[in-house]
Amino acid sequence: MSVPAFTWAWSSYLVFILWIAGGPGAVQGGEILDRSLPDAGSRASSDALKRARVYLEAGDFRRAIEACQEEVDARPSAASYVYLTYVYHAVNGYMEYQASQDRWVLIEQLVRNLSGDRPDVLIDPPDILPRIAKEIIGVSVQRESDVTAAMATRLNRTTTETLWKQQTDWRAAHPENWWYGIPEEWRW
Repeated sequence: MSVPAFTWAWSSYLVFILWIAGGPGAVQGGEILDRSLPDAGSRASSDALKRARVYLEAGDFRRAIEACQEEVDARPSAASYVYLTYVYHAVNGYMEYQASQDRWVLIEQLVRNLSGDRPDVLIDPPDILPRIAKEIIGVSVQRESDVTAAMATRLNRTTTETLWKQQTDWRAAHPENWWYGIPEEWRW
């Protein structure tokens, strides 16, 4: 007697979900247990994060994003997703500040930075009006940061909340240049 395909598909789906979730009991108190690697504070800073810090200091936001994405790939954790989210917010913070100061040339330079180091940029530059670029980049960065922030929270709400408090304090202490650095507690 053969088992109906629907029953098999449904039970396969259930096994897959339990496997992804880490088995029964993977959710406690409504929060997903942290399935990430050890907390960022308990390990040495990675080379990717060290590079990301230097890139932020230089205002090279594209490479800072790439380095944080490397960190997520190499050591996925709530902290690594928060770091990536922070860099997205840094792009937006920098851009909003420059716009508020009527420094549209710096936004044009940001567009060039984010467009990459492709050789075709030299002969076909990404000329876009900075006010339009601000809107396009702002929406895209917000969308990406929302996604990575949600992933961090799914992995470990407590770690995420701690790191966000640290970055909120950092922003308050450095309102005109926080995007060029990271909270001292992060030790990249």
